[in-house]
Amino acid sequence: MTVDGKVTTRNFTPVDFTSREDKLHLFRQRALADAVLIGHTSLKRDNVRLGLPLELQKARTKRGQAPAPIRVIVSDEGKIASRLKIFQSDISPIVIFSTKRMPRKYHRALAKKAALYLTDSDHVDLAGMLETLRNEYNVRIVACEGGPTLFRSLLEQNLVDQLNLTIAPYMFGGANAPTLTGLSKDFLPASVHCRLIDMRVIEEECFLTYRIKHKR
Repeated sequence: MTVDGKVTTRNFTPVDFTSREDKLHLFRQRALADAVLIGHTSLKRDNVRLGLPLELQKARTKRGQAPAPIRVIVSDEGKIASRLKIFQSDISPIVIFSTKRMPRKYHRALAKKAALYLTDSDHVDLAGMLETLRNEYNVRIVACEGGPTLFRSLLEQNLVDQLNLTIAPYMFGGANAPTLTGLSKDFLPASVHCRLIDMRVIEEECFLTYRIKHKR
C-alpha cells in the first residue's frame, strides 16, 4: 500500500507502483501456499494467471509439493469471463466458489475449466470454502491476494492468521481510493489486533509481517 494507506487508485487500476523486489516477494509468498485465493474483481482488473517463476516451481517440487498452488476464485454473482488469462494456463487446478446466482451461460463455460462450488445463499460462505479446501484438496496454507473487499470479509469472520504488507513510497490521497479494507465508511465489527513479527527495509520500501490475534 501507499504511505497514506491506499492499495490502488480511485480508478482501481492494476497495482504497478511497487518495485521488482516487491513483486518477487509476492511470488515467494505465493510459493509457500497450497492454494492462492483471489476475488473476482481483482482477477478481472489485474487479469493474472497466478503462476510462479520456474525456479520457484522447482523449489516446490523439491519440497514434495505440486509445481504451483491451486488457484481459487471467489465470486458472489459468478459472472467470470472464461477468456481471462487464468483459464488459458494449466499450471494448476482452478477452483471457483460462487452461488447459484451464477448465470447458466457462465456455468456452462466455467465448468469446462474449473471445479465449481455453488451455494444457495447470496454470498459465498468463506469459512465453508476454507473447510472444503482443507478436506477435499488437503490445503493447509491459503495465500489471499485480494482484493480489499475479500480481505475485509475474511477479517470480519476471523479467518486471517497473517498479513504481509509492503509500504511503497507514494501518496495517492482521495476518499475514493480503497484502503486494505476497501471503501466502506463503516468500522470493522471489532478492532483487529496485529502483532509485528518481521520488518525489512529494502531501498525505499518497507516489508512488514503481522500476526493477526484471533478474537475468541
